[in-house]
Order: sequence, then structure tokens, then C-alpha cells
Amino acid sequence: MRITRETLIRIAKETAQKRALSEPGLVAAYLTGSLRSENPFLGNSTDIDIVFIHARQPKIRREIIPLTPGIHLDIVHNPRSEYEKPKELRINPWLGPELYDPLPLYVNQHFFEFVQAGVRAEYNEPVNVLARARRNAEHARQIWSGLQLSQETGPALLLSYLKAVNHTANAVALTTGGPLAERRFLLQFQERAGAAGAPGLAAGLLGLLGGSQVDAATLGEFLTEWEKAFVDAASRNHVHASIAAPRLAYYKLAFEAMLAGESPRSILWPLVHTWTLAAAVLPPTHQSKWHAACETLGLSGEAFNERLEGLDRFLDTIEELLEKIAVSQGL
Repeated sequence: MRITRETLIRIAKETAQKRALSEPGLVAAYLTGSLRSENPFLGNSTDIDIVFIHARQPKIRREIIPLTPGIHLDIVHNPRSEYEKPKELRINPWLGPELYDPLPLYVNQHFFEFVQAGVRAEYNEPVNVLARARRNAEHARQIWSGLQLSQETGPALLLSYLKAVNHTANAVALTTGGPLAERRFLLQFQERAGAAGAPGLAAGLLGLLGGSQVDAATLGEFLTEWEKAFVDAASRNHVHASIAAPRLAYYKLAFEAMLAGESPRSILWPLVHTWTLAAAVLPPTHQSKWHAACETLGLSGEAFNERLEGLDRFLDTIEELLEKIAVSQGL
């Protein structure tokens, strides 16, 4: 069967309708993520991002359902209570962009009429755009500050660092659109940084991930060990949904496509992040290849302190950028 964007949107609608029949407490469902773009496929793989809104607290918050090796449903379950204050959601850096332009799949109780009226009102006003960006920058700064005295080690330490990097990059991205997609994180950041008038930030972000330390050949070697760790971790209990077994081909096919393309180092963000999530649930005896990769990238040992200093400077630059945007808008 030839799988197209239209085919996957139809599957999303059918999934929502079936759940509405089997779950009386379902208030609404909407499609978000890559299928809202014209080209959701990367390496002939993609996912179907659906958000279900429940009248009460859902029993689970996220589920991954495979459809084909490279395509799966990624369903998030949220309680209705998280949407009670739409005017506050408009400055939420994650839910705000998501609710501004979703594709409704199912609705009950006039959910979208109520929520979107509050979210869309003045959504694009500079004061609200900056509020979303600044929330991410402030969160990143808080995490960076905590890392100075952190007692964390190994994967836990690196995951905190990566979380700060994520919020830092999205502080820039949110000045011209929504948050960055996971697999296209570095690809999209380059475009967004340029749109924000700071194209040089793209090289800085790549440096925070050790991009200057590797070439396509080294990344290809990483990919083999990453896959082993992913499979090992996915077979264990209570793993992060991002590294659930059905997502292996979703990442691998995208990585292979990027390695064969013009920007092979663009795999660094999703590769390092998912590999670290996998390492976090593996015993120390199964972490040696991950440790070796981190050393190569300067994401462990003494070199990690240099990365933290680099993150500090990167954040300084972005805080200055946001201030300049504010002044230019008379805020």
C-alpha cells in the first residue's frame, strides 16, 4: 500500500472516532506534529501525533502504537483541567503553538471554541511571542544554574544538560514559529536562527553537541552502537516512551537519510538524546559504547565543563537577542 500524508490523516481521524466510542470521557482529540506540515516523511518514516483530552485524569499519559516498521501512532493523553485557562495557554511555549493550529479529529462540549478563542486572541502580538520565548530561555538558565552544583553523574547528568540545550534552542525557534521537531531539531534550528536574524547561532548549537568533533564516518559508527543500546533498552520495563520499540525504525531510517544527505551532523540531537535515554535504563556494564561516544563528543569528563561554559555563553547571546527583539518592538 502506498502511504501518503492523506492516508495517515485518515488513520488519525478513524483512531479518534473509535476511541470516542469506547471512551465516554473523551472530550476532544486533535492532530499535531509533522503531519501538519506538507512533508512529514524523513527517510520514508514518520509518526502520527494525536492528543486526546479527557474529562478526568487519564490512566496513562502517552502510548506508542506501531502501524508499520517506520510509522506509528504517538498518542498523548491530557486531562481537561490543563486547558481551563486559555489566555495563559497562549504564552505556553509548548501547548500554545500546538493549540493555535491543530487539526481537530473529534470534539465534544465545544472544546475548541472555548480554548482556541483564548489562545488565538493576540497570539502573534510581540509581547506574547516574546513571553513564550523567554519562558524557555529562563527555564534553560535555571537548569544550567542547577548543573553547576549538580551531584548527578552519567546519563542523568547529560539528560539535564540536553534539556537545557533543548529549551535554549527553542527560545530562538519560538520567536518565528512553534517548537523544533525532534528529528529535524538541528535542520529546523538553522532556518529559525536565520529568520531571527542570528544565523551564526546554528554553528554554536552544533558545537554544544560536539559537532566539531565528528564527521559522517564517525557518526555512522555511532549508529551501529546506538541501535544495540536502543534495542536493549526498549526490551526493558518502564522505558521512556521516546525509546519504545516501535520507534526504532522511525529514528534509524531518518538517521540513515540524514547521513546520506548534505547535513550528516544533523543526526546529533536525536541520536545523542535517544542514546542517553537508553543508557539511563541500562546497567553500567552496558554503557561503555555510550560513554565512548560521549568522550568523543566532549560530553563527559573534563571536556563537559567546557560544554557547560559554552552553554552559558550561548544563553547569554540568546538573552541579548531576545532583549534586542523586545527593544525593536517597543516592549
